[in-house]
Amino acid sequence: MQIRDLPYPDPGVPDVRSGPRFLYWLGRNQLGGQLKSLSWGLLHQCGVAGLPLGVGLAVQAVVDRSGSGLAFAGALIALLGVAVALGDTMLHRTAVTNWITAAARVQQLLARRTAELGSALTRRVAAGEVVAVSTGDVEKIGWFVEALSRFAAAALTLVIVCVGLLVYQPALGIVVAIGVPVLALAVLPLLPKATRRADAQREKAGKATELASDTVAGLRVLRGIGGEELFLGRYRSASQEVRRAAVRSARMWALISAIQVLLPGLLLIAVVLYGAKLTVDGRITVGELVTVYSAVTLLLYPLRHFEEIAMAYSFSRPSAKRAARVLSLERTAYATGEDDGATGEDGPTGEDGATASAAPAVPSGDLYDPASGLLAPAGRFTAVVCGDPDLAGRLAEHLGGHATSDAGPQADTDSGTGAGTAEAPPSALLGGVALDDLPLITAREAVLVQDKDPVLLSGTLAELLDVPASGMVAAADALDAAQCEDVLAALAQASADRTDDPMRTRITERGRSLSGGQRQRLALARSLVTDPPVLVLDEPTSAVDSHTEARVAAGVKRLRTGRTTVVFASSPLVLDQADRVVLVHEGEVAAVGTHRELLHTDPRYRAVVTRETDAEDAARSGVTRAMEKAVPVREEIEESA
Repeated sequence: MQIRDLPYPDPGVPDVRSGPRFLYWLGRNQLGGQLKSLSWGLLHQCGVAGLPLGVGLAVQAVVDRSGSGLAFAGALIALLGVAVALGDTMLHRTAVTNWITAAARVQQLLARRTAELGSALTRRVAAGEVVAVSTGDVEKIGWFVEALSRFAAAALTLVIVCVGLLVYQPALGIVVAIGVPVLALAVLPLLPKATRRADAQREKAGKATELASDTVAGLRVLRGIGGEELFLGRYRSASQEVRRAAVRSARMWALISAIQVLLPGLLLIAVVLYGAKLTVDGRITVGELVTVYSAVTLLLYPLRHFEEIAMAYSFSRPSAKRAARVLSLERTAYATGEDDGATGEDGPTGEDGATASAAPAVPSGDLYDPASGLLAPAGRFTAVVCGDPDLAGRLAEHLGGHATSDAGPQADTDSGTGAGTAEAPPSALLGGVALDDLPLITAREAVLVQDKDPVLLSGTLAELLDVPASGMVAAADALDAAQCEDVLAALAQASADRTDDPMRTRITERGRSLSGGQRQRLALARSLVTDPPVLVLDEPTSAVDSHTEARVAAGVKRLRTGRTTVVFASSPLVLDQADRVVLVHEGEVAAVGTHRELLHTDPRYRAVVTRETDAEDAARSGVTRAMEKAVPVREEIEESA
C-alpha cells in the first residue's frame, strides 16, 4: 500500500483481544512494507558498519606504502558511501510510508466503528478518550509500526558485524561479541518501570483531554452559571498531574539513555586497551585495530534503535490497548423470538408478508417494538409520550434497529470474571422483518432516527442538505415545513460573498453560530430531505417557541403524508397534529388514542402532557389549558392553509 492509494478499500477486521495483539495484527497486514523497509535498512546500516573496514584498509595501505591498496580502500569507501546514501533515503521513505499507512488504517477502523455505534459510542466510552485515541494514540501506534523495521535491521546488523569481527580478528572480535549483547540487554530490567510510568502518563493525559473536551462542549452552559473558573481550576490541576507524570517518565528514559552512553563507552575503552596491547605484542596490525575500533564506535548507531523500539512499544502499547477497546465495541444483534409480534391485535403486518429471513431489501409496513408493544401503523403520523426523557431516547434508538447495549459484555478486570449483562430486548420489526437481522446500511435506509441533540457539520447550507435521499422532497419544501424562514434570512444576511444566497452561506462547526431552535429546525429539514420510509424524531421542537412549534408539527405532517412518522414529544401542539398518540409508561404501552381522547380518559397522560404532578389537578385544569393553547394556533394554521 502506497500513500497515494489511501484510503484502504477495506481496512480489514482487527484483532482487538489486547493491545499487543492489535499491534501484531497491524504489523502483519503491513508485511510487504515492513520487508521493504527492512531491506533498505540492512543496506544502510551494513554500509555504515562496513566503513570501518575501508578505513582500516586505507590506514594499513598507508603504513605499507601500497598505492593499489589505498586505491582499493578508496573505491570501497566510495561504494559504501553510495550504499549508505541510497539505503538511508529509501529507508526513510518506506518507514514513513509504513507510519502513515498504519495510522490511516487505524483511523479508518475508528471512523467505521464510530459510524456503526453512533450516539451509543459516547455512552460506553468517554468522549475525551475517543478524541485521544483518534489523535495522539494513532500517532504513537504509527510510530511503533514505523520503528519496527528499523529495529529489525539494526538487530541483524549487530549480528552480522559481531560475526564479521570474529572472522576478521578473533582476539578482539570475541570481546565485541560478548560486550554487544550485554549492551543491548542492559536496559531490560528498567523497561517495566519505564513502561508503568509511561502508562500512568498516558492515562492522566487521557483524563485531561477528556476534561478539556467536556469543558469546551459545555462552555456556553458554564458561562451561564459562572462555572468557568471552577472547571479551569480542575483542568489546571489535571494538566499539572500530567506534567509531573511526564517528568517522572522522562527521568527513567534519561537513565536508560545514560546507560546506553556509558556502557558503550566502557566497551570502547576496553577494546582500545586490549587492542593496543595486542598491537604492541605484534598479534594484530594497526589497520586491524583501527577497523575494530571504528566498528565498535559505529555500533552505537544501531544500538540506539534498541532504546527507540523500547520507547515506541512502551508508548504505543497503552495507545493500542485504548484503540482495541474502542474497536471491540459492537452493536448487539438482538434475535427475535418465533412469536415476537406474530400474534395479537396490535401486532405488525407486512405488506407482502415479509419475515426476518427475507432478502436484504428495504422492508415496508408497520413499525412494531415487541419489547414495549409500541405500534406505528404504516403511512400514519404517530406521537409517543413518555414520562422519562431518557426512556424516550432509548426507545427511539431501538426503533431504528441495531441498538446497542449501554454496558456491553466487558470483562471485569478487577475480579477476573466476566460481568453479567441483562438479556437484550427483541429487535424492532418493520413489516414483520427484524431490523437487527438486516445489514446495518439497509436498516438505516428503512428507518432514520433523529435524536434530540442532532449535529450540524460545518459547511454551506447546500452541503448540509446534500444527503442521500429519495429525491421526492426538495430542499425548499423541507425548509418550509421546518419553518426555517428566519434561519434563511439570518444566513443570507451573513453571506460572505454578498450574493445574499443562504444556500451558499457557511455554517460553523456544530452550528454554533445559530441558536438552539435554529439548529434544531435545520436538522429537521435535513431529515425531511432524506425522506426515509420511516422517520423517528425525538423531541424535534423542544427548543422552539409555541407558535413555531405548532407550525412545524403541521408542516411535518403535511410533508410526510403517506409516510410513516414517529415523533417522541409531550407538547400538546405536536400531539394534537398526530393521527395516533401512544402513552408509554414504565417501558410499556399504557394507552392508545388521539390527543383529545387521552386528555379526557387517562390521568397519567394528562399528568405528563400538562406537566401536572397531581392527577386530580391535571383533571381540573390540564385539559382547559391544553385546549386553550392548542386550538387557536391550530385554527390559525388551518385558515392560512
